[in-house]
Amino acid sequence: MRALLAEGVGTFALVFFGCGAIAVNAQTGQLGHVGVAAAFGLVITVMIYALGHVSGAHFNPAVTIAFALGRHFPWPRAGGYVAVQVVGAILAALVLRLTLGDGADLGVTQPSGTDLQSLAWEALLTCALMLVITSVATDTRAVGEAAALAIGGTVALGALVGGPISGASMNPARSLGPALVAGNLDAIWVYLVGPIVGAAVGVLLYGVLRSQDLAPDQGPR
Repeated sequence: MRALLAEGVGTFALVFFGCGAIAVNAQTGQLGHVGVAAAFGLVITVMIYALGHVSGAHFNPAVTIAFALGRHFPWPRAGGYVAVQVVGAILAALVLRLTLGDGADLGVTQPSGTDLQSLAWEALLTCALMLVITSVATDTRAVGEAAALAIGGTVALGALVGGPISGASMNPARSLGPALVAGNLDAIWVYLVGPIVGAAVGVLLYGVLRSQDLAPDQGPR
């Protein structure tokens, strides 16, 4: 139960601060695209440091499913993680709506071009994110102390580059929560399918990369 609560709290924080940054920027113009991307990266970083030792700090259904697929997480626990992640995202979007008003931009992710373009970007961005997560979270050769910085940095980088194209969700819960509260489910399938497929490819790809199990001083520099 502590792990489930941590996942809910972490996902709530992700949506509240990340989508909150989008809402605040829409109202004030004070943050800009770089500021919004930084907010997403920072909240992931601090929540991993704060709650990673409690739940593993997935905060993302795509990450949970990919970890289970890669045998880094038990399938029987995956359903509970996904459920509380979605609930946390919905609650955060509700808080933003209640505190900022009905007209607030809740950060609903929408393709800037075609659905297929955004689907490809979401898959690629999440693949890169999952590759980093799997590396720093499951491989003892990685610098574990820097895991939060590496993951948060990847989220910020994805938001910086992919935000103008697909919204750079990389997280089904992050997209589903605001979409449900805003009543805007247009193209939501893109943000459910893309990240899950991308994360699955990312965890499998790192499984191939680490298959040789080289000693720390034997790998390529």
